[in-house]
Amino acid sequence: MQRTTNEQLAGDLPDPGKHRTGRGIVPVLAFAGITVAVMQTLLVPVIKDLPALLDTTPSNATWVMTATLLAGAVSTPVMGRLGDLYGKRRMLLASLAVMVFGSLVCAFTDDLAVMIVGRALQGFAMGAIPLGIGIMRDELPRERLGSAMGLMSSSIGVGGGLALPAAAVVAQHTDWHALFLGSAGLGVVAMVLTMLIVPEPPLRAPGRFDVIGALGLSLGLVCLLIPVTKGSDWGWTSSTTLGLIGASLLILFLWGLFELRTAAPLVDLRTTVRREVLLTNLASIMLGVAFYAVSLVLPQLLQLPTSTGYGLGQSMVTAGLCVAPLGLTMMFVAPVYARVSARRGPKATLMLGMLVIAIGYGAGLGLMSAAWQTVVIAVVLGAGIGLAYSSLPALIIGAVDPSQTGAANGLNTLMRSIGTSVSSAVIGMVLANTSVAMGPVQVPSMEGFRISFVIATGAVLVGLVLAACLPSQRPAGPVLLASSADDALLATASPEPASAPAAWAPARA
Repeated sequence: MQRTTNEQLAGDLPDPGKHRTGRGIVPVLAFAGITVAVMQTLLVPVIKDLPALLDTTPSNATWVMTATLLAGAVSTPVMGRLGDLYGKRRMLLASLAVMVFGSLVCAFTDDLAVMIVGRALQGFAMGAIPLGIGIMRDELPRERLGSAMGLMSSSIGVGGGLALPAAAVVAQHTDWHALFLGSAGLGVVAMVLTMLIVPEPPLRAPGRFDVIGALGLSLGLVCLLIPVTKGSDWGWTSSTTLGLIGASLLILFLWGLFELRTAAPLVDLRTTVRREVLLTNLASIMLGVAFYAVSLVLPQLLQLPTSTGYGLGQSMVTAGLCVAPLGLTMMFVAPVYARVSARRGPKATLMLGMLVIAIGYGAGLGLMSAAWQTVVIAVVLGAGIGLAYSSLPALIIGAVDPSQTGAANGLNTLMRSIGTSVSSAVIGMVLANTSVAMGPVQVPSMEGFRISFVIATGAVLVGLVLAACLPSQRPAGPVLLASSADDALLATASPEPASAPAAWAPARA
């Protein structure tokens, strides 16, 4: 007998009991995120030696870092949209595969141009973060979603903190190319675990991939981020810097007009200008600025010789171990975030995290005279950054359609990347302009370190104000069961956000 329309619709809905246990999904996706962070951080211990290792100038050597940043910024929203259209697990595997190939390219070359290409390929893995968050949103039960998304969102910081001492040990005792072999190995492990454990969510967004929109956004971002990262070398008022910034503004303006007139845009700009989405993304930029400041300051302070009068004279490995608590604390606060958010909502958790970051940087202004003090700073900042980062996916997911979670979280991750780029440029300029002579070389001064902390504090306070302007969201309540196929269809098509009071679970046919 032929089923009625409602029965057919209900029968075609995802079965909540099929994959919703989510067993193993969270650690695998978190491991993929940490792998991406390791890829980003693995050259930090040898960054000062790159000109000699690649037989090039310091200015040219910075392209090894810049290429990864640019590729990550471009790929994050693109891969998020592709995941919404064609499958998040499929695009996650593709991102990791490109990263592995790029790592192998870098592992077997000393040529600058080839190294830049390999690092750019590695940068494509940045799309794994929003894709992982989207998979969690589609596959996990409500009671596990908060802490899982928090851990995934924080994985960049977790992996970065853990990678510093590990990369320092490898760089200090083996050939530096082994760093890339290790990155490739982690990528392969992440791919295998993903294929074995992570299911492909059934939800798909309608429409086609916006090729013109992707090209326009990519060109606009490249024209914006290149002068941001290279402005200190070229000069902030040089014709090259100003010309590229002007070109980026024009391209992004035209891109925005095109996206508004496209039926299936790469980025739904009407959604991004919603109060909750816009303010969350702006706050994410401020968080990116604050997060990267500690990564730039503490390792340099720890490794400067004591003869400077303020340097702590630690080895590369010891410096990495002192900064590692930053990532460890971010990982451990994910369950704390879930409890606080369940009671107060993600807005309150974001504000609490930013307040803790401000306290950490404020205290750090007077606590940089011993190695143990840098550990305390790292722990406090890690707790604050972990709480704040964990809140972002819930705020975004609570404001967009489920079919747009990949693209929306991709854009949010991009905002954080822009924040870290701005932080790198501004703090790099501050440290360069306040450096002092030590023999034949210039080294960062304590004044420069303190100014950097003041900048980070200012950024996070701006973020705190933005977060305070977010609409209040009540914490999640009990899940209600749909009483009919019509209710089930409504629940699947437009479910309540994770932070809403209650949600309808689809009924089985």
